[in-house]
Amino acid sequence: MYKNILLPTDGSPLAARAIDAGIALAKVTGAQLTALVAIEPFHLFAFAPEQLGYNQASYSSHARAEATKVLDAVAAKAAAAGLRCDIVLREADHPHEAITDVADSTGCDLIVMASHGRRGVSALVLGSVTMKVLAHSKTPVLVYR
Repeated sequence: MYKNILLPTDGSPLAARAIDAGIALAKVTGAQLTALVAIEPFHLFAFAPEQLGYNQASYSSHARAEATKVLDAVAAKAAAAGLRCDIVLREADHPHEAITDVADSTGCDLIVMASHGRRGVSALVLGSVTMKVLAHSKTPVLVYR
C-alpha cells in the first residue's frame, strides 16, 4: 500500500502522537519512514519567541541541536518498531514548502502530520502549516488530531 511515509514534526506532544500513529501505520503496511524537521532561518527582526535573545550563529546552532534531538527520537522509535527511517533537517522560511518538497524529492506516498486544531482568529493570525500542506501537496495527507 504505502512505501514511504513522511513524518514532519515540530517536536510538540501532538506531533509526537502523530509520529506514533505514522509508525504504527508503517508497521502494518511495511512502509519505510522519512522524518522531517523544518527550522526557520534566523531573522534579524524576529517575532518568533524562539529567536529572541539569539544572534544568528547561536540561533542556528541551538535550532539544529533541538531538531537533531527530535529527529533522533523519531528514528529510535522507528528502529524499535523494526522500521527504516531516514531523517531530514531542512531550513525553510515556510515549513509547508519544505514538507511538500521533501515529500516530492524522497518519493513519499503519504504525509502523516498533526494539526493543532486552531480555529478562528488564531488560525488566521498564526496560520496553519497543516492547512498549507493540504492546499499545496500533491501527496496524500493524513491529519492526526
